[in-house]
Amino acid sequence: MTTHFSTIIVGGGLSGLTVAHKLRQHDPKHKLLVLEQNDTTGGVIRTHRENGYITEIGPHGFLDNCNESKDILRETGLDKEAVKAPLMEFVRYVYLRGKLQLIPQTPLKISLAPLIPWKDKFRVVAEMFRPPLAGEPTVAKWVHHRFGPAMLPYADAVFTGTYAGDFDKLKIDAVMPGVRALEKEHGSVIKGVFAKMMAKRKAGTKKKMSMPAMTSFPKGMSRLPEKLTEQLTAGEDLLLNCGATGVSNTGTGWQVETAQGVFTADTLVLATPTNVALKLLTGISDSMPTTRVPETWISTVVFGFGPGVTIPPGFGYLTPEVEQRFTLGSLFSSNMFPGRAPEDHVVFETLIGGRRHPERLELSREELISKALADVKDILKIDQEPVYTTVLQSDGGIPQLEEGYPELLQWRDTLVRQNDGLHICGFGWEGIGLNDMMKTGTKVAKAIIDATDSTTAEAEVKKVYF
Repeated sequence: MTTHFSTIIVGGGLSGLTVAHKLRQHDPKHKLLVLEQNDTTGGVIRTHRENGYITEIGPHGFLDNCNESKDILRETGLDKEAVKAPLMEFVRYVYLRGKLQLIPQTPLKISLAPLIPWKDKFRVVAEMFRPPLAGEPTVAKWVHHRFGPAMLPYADAVFTGTYAGDFDKLKIDAVMPGVRALEKEHGSVIKGVFAKMMAKRKAGTKKKMSMPAMTSFPKGMSRLPEKLTEQLTAGEDLLLNCGATGVSNTGTGWQVETAQGVFTADTLVLATPTNVALKLLTGISDSMPTTRVPETWISTVVFGFGPGVTIPPGFGYLTPEVEQRFTLGSLFSSNMFPGRAPEDHVVFETLIGGRRHPERLELSREELISKALADVKDILKIDQEPVYTTVLQSDGGIPQLEEGYPELLQWRDTLVRQNDGLHICGFGWEGIGLNDMMKTGTKVAKAIIDATDSTTAEAEVKKVYF
């Protein structure tokens, strides 16, 4: 096959597939090659289908509040297939003080709900008078300083659900750079939010308050990479089981070494998880601030129950570390999307492990199921035995945005500016959500088309959802 291309994309996960899709949208004849080390595309997105149950090994969906993601669905026709679970209609819970605490869907309802005592609510409001912390505080330290100790379990739940991480290690500047910038600019998060609202109102762009919906597909999330892969031809512009073993700048372009040969291109996109990219970049840079970022893994124990068992309405629940439960939380899959379980059955997915408890992943399958089942039966008040059980674990770890991560992003941007035709994106570089992948993949494709660099844009202020 041809060995020289306009663009080589290392990584056939959602980021790489997005770059390929956008390049082909601009120019159907764009000469590109996607190299994927596994035997299928999709990266961390994998759907498990068995005995009438549909569950996810990786992400369960993405919110429909990202323009880049909406564009991709429309361009591929997936917007006509998508199924949605509106956050406004689905409650969420945090397991705290020995019971499920319902999290209301709007700020006003949250402020009035009995989630924390009134004295602690006044402490939250006092955030407006707390000066910004210097340096790069952890999420836990930052939340304690800005909003008070009563908010710590809820913050813990948020970052357990997002990163399976430890908020005593995750850095606020890394996981919420937009909010941190808002705090520094206005001296307070609350003041910053009000300032943005007033600016939108003055500009006439303020919209009626709404909440996004979780988006998936009838047969699961793997439909997204499957559809994007349909635009590629295996053996021509897509090589599976062909991971990159080395990359180098030739001075006039880029060279990629693989087990299937050496390929060259004018432009190189590393669309891989952070640690895979760092390993490949060791031959390009001698000023790398770190050769590896921390990762964590989770196992998912799936429970299916027959007629007679009900689960609370809503998306599911999360358990902060203070509760000392075995599980991190559960996702009520059959509540969220239709067809996830046989008729009159329910299915939910329970998460175990994470940054704090990697040792739990070393347990035998039988012990993992036994301990998880005891936990969820107690929390959900279930007195029956499951009719279906399986254990799922992703091959990919979840990058942890901890000490030195902002510095790593700055180094990445400097490297991209110093090397024409180099672009770096993928799982962990600018977030771990599917919207993050599609947004950055779109940005990289535009940079290639416009012959500019794809360095970090202004940090976005992301809303927090449980």
